[in-house]
Amino acid sequence: MQEKYLYLIIPLAVTIVIQLIKIILDLTKGKFSWKSLTEYGGMPSGHTALIVSLTTLIALDLGVTNIFFAMSFILTILIIRDAVGLRRFLADHGKAINALVKDLPDDLEYKYKIQEEQIGHTSWEVLAGALISIILTYSFYKFFI
Repeated sequence: MQEKYLYLIIPLAVTIVIQLIKIILDLTKGKFSWKSLTEYGGMPSGHTALIVSLTTLIALDLGVTNIFFAMSFILTILIIRDAVGLRRFLADHGKAINALVKDLPDDLEYKYKIQEEQIGHTSWEVLAGALISIILTYSFYKFFI
């Protein structure tokens, strides 16, 4: 690929499409809010889509035996693990903290911020983000090359 700027443009374009899909899904469910654009979680996973797009692009352009593919693949595993595991763990903590705050007397309860309870992704949200990302990245790559 002569146009190395595509390593930035294609993953960002894929992420934008993923965010548009999230908006459409939220609108169809009647759950859309502008705040949801900056929140974590949701179908499909934007974080997964971004890193899978970069990894797919490297595989298409340089091959899977390239050192850059190996590095990107490892980062992909870490980001997906974080999206599903660590953030779900943090969401569970948020739920527990919120339950404890609700048990406080009313005059103390207001002092504590309610924690986010939807932080992580489900396995389906991550899988959808990855699959859509691979398809879009391949399509954009073939279009530009």
